[in-house]
Amino acid sequence: MTNLRDSLKNNVLIADGAIGTLLKQHDHTHGHGPSIDALNLSQPDQIRDYHLAYLRAGADVIQTNTYGANTLKLARYGLEKDIVAINQAGVRLAKEAIKIHGRGFLLGNIGGINAEYVPVHLRSTSLDDIQKVFREQLYLLLLEGVDGLLLETYYDLEELKTVLKIAREVTDIPIIANVSIHEVGILQNGTRLDIALQELADLGADVVGVNCQLGPYHMIKALEGVPILTNASLAVYPNASLPTVEDGEIIYQTEPSYFKKYAERFRLQGAHLIGGCCGTTPAHIANLRKGLESTTPVDTKVVIPLPDEVVFTKPKKFRGKRLVDKVLTETTVLVELDPPRTLNTETFFKGVQALYNQGTDAVTISDNSLASPRISNLALAALIKERYNHSPLIHITTRDHNLVGLHAHVMGLHKLGIHDLLAITGDPTKVGDFPGASSVFDLRSVELVQLIKRYNDGLSYSGKSLGEKANFNVAAAFNPNIKKLQQAYKIIQRKIDYGADYFITQPVYDVETVHQLADMLNEHNITTPFFIGVMPLLSSRNAEFLHNEVPGIRLSDEVRDRMKQADLDNRSLEVGLEISKEIIDAILERFNGIYIITPFQRYEVSLELLHYAKKTAPILK
Repeated sequence: MTNLRDSLKNNVLIADGAIGTLLKQHDHTHGHGPSIDALNLSQPDQIRDYHLAYLRAGADVIQTNTYGANTLKLARYGLEKDIVAINQAGVRLAKEAIKIHGRGFLLGNIGGINAEYVPVHLRSTSLDDIQKVFREQLYLLLLEGVDGLLLETYYDLEELKTVLKIAREVTDIPIIANVSIHEVGILQNGTRLDIALQELADLGADVVGVNCQLGPYHMIKALEGVPILTNASLAVYPNASLPTVEDGEIIYQTEPSYFKKYAERFRLQGAHLIGGCCGTTPAHIANLRKGLESTTPVDTKVVIPLPDEVVFTKPKKFRGKRLVDKVLTETTVLVELDPPRTLNTETFFKGVQALYNQGTDAVTISDNSLASPRISNLALAALIKERYNHSPLIHITTRDHNLVGLHAHVMGLHKLGIHDLLAITGDPTKVGDFPGASSVFDLRSVELVQLIKRYNDGLSYSGKSLGEKANFNVAAAFNPNIKKLQQAYKIIQRKIDYGADYFITQPVYDVETVHQLADMLNEHNITTPFFIGVMPLLSSRNAEFLHNEVPGIRLSDEVRDRMKQADLDNRSLEVGLEISKEIIDAILERFNGIYIITPFQRYEVSLELLHYAKKTAPILK
């Protein structure tokens, strides 16, 4: 083998596996310690030995230990100033291993920045910033001298295409460009794998392929839909297996001998470069070498094509007027009811029926408010649909549901015909009945909004077709009880950018706050509808608890003093309703949306405020 480009074109080469896996297995990372890339400086002998182990196991190609050695990732550990030394050492150590072994090619490894596909307008790291740090690391690796470049673990196709163009413009050495996928045959943005790989080949990548996330079985399934390309070769770097967790550590349990069964199958799918990703060791690579029956690439294969176009079932037409449309032209009142803490639902359903009879535009059902366990709002929503033929608005927290659970929850709501959702983070578990309970937070609330809106395109979070388009309108939460309300428009605009159709606020207890919020929205030309929260006070004790112990709620001194005096005069509920009606009056001057929050399932209190709001509201606005 004379040079890497010719070798990749004319042979099937075996690549190395994971460096990070070996370091963690032998505790060289000291738990969650420093950047793995920084170990090039602190543990050079170990890094060199691992490179050598892969070469001796049969690898023709190894990669530098520089996957995360860019300014952005190193900054997480305070190591950005060491970027030059880390990358230089990464190349030097790999070269030393190749020299000791006597043969082998070296790829300079540059990993993806975005861990997932992110639309351009939602990126926390801009493409301009990504290009800047990529150029910096690219030049460092090129100056040290590598045989080729490995761009790997890119979930975001646009990011990979952007950096590939840069690399191709400045160097003519071979480039391997690997995407990562959650679902077989499709990227997270919905692009088919075969189309994505052809796009990368057309941009000048010598080798295109897939790495990480999936094990050998699913990698084979992914490659079955990819034809032999005329202008690039194929690469495949599977994980050792699907991961599991033991004692808080991610474990890959596949026996290395399992890889032997797949080496030849990868070759027959057209792969010219076969290696390993997370969980793989020199033993896995040795078995890939043993499993190859030939090192001659194939030039034909049977392709199992993916459908050219997914045909979606259209969403059912919504009967009546949607909340987000109604609130634009007329006063619209939502009323929140907490699900019961016990299995006794009699009072809850009496309240639901009374509120709809009184003319509420929707009952909303919280999701374990104040982090206290209650009956599933999904179950209650289904019963409301069945009994009263009304569609409630459902809250979903990221606190209680992991990504798998969120998908299942939202799919279930779609099939129930419940199309209005409020995406929220949720109160911290420390305020609830089980303060030691874990919070999930796989997603931020804005990312949950984005996930739900992807259902309207018929796509899951991972880019997989759902076979049916949903018809969700998604509300986002907003807390107007903050000191710098005039600067909060950035928070609101960001949630709109993520797909929020309307907003529901925390309860307000100050008329001036209502007017300040309206002025701020007008100043910044924000026309997205708002439902302003109103929660009646029942006593001075209730007021003090809300003010001092409930996150996101603040009461003015005037309101707290009024409730203290009301307790003395035995007029607590009366004064609490007076305060709420004053807030409703202010809301009706500036907004069409009112959000009444029922205290302690006292739905008769919400009924009075609902009646007042409907009676007081102007006929036209």
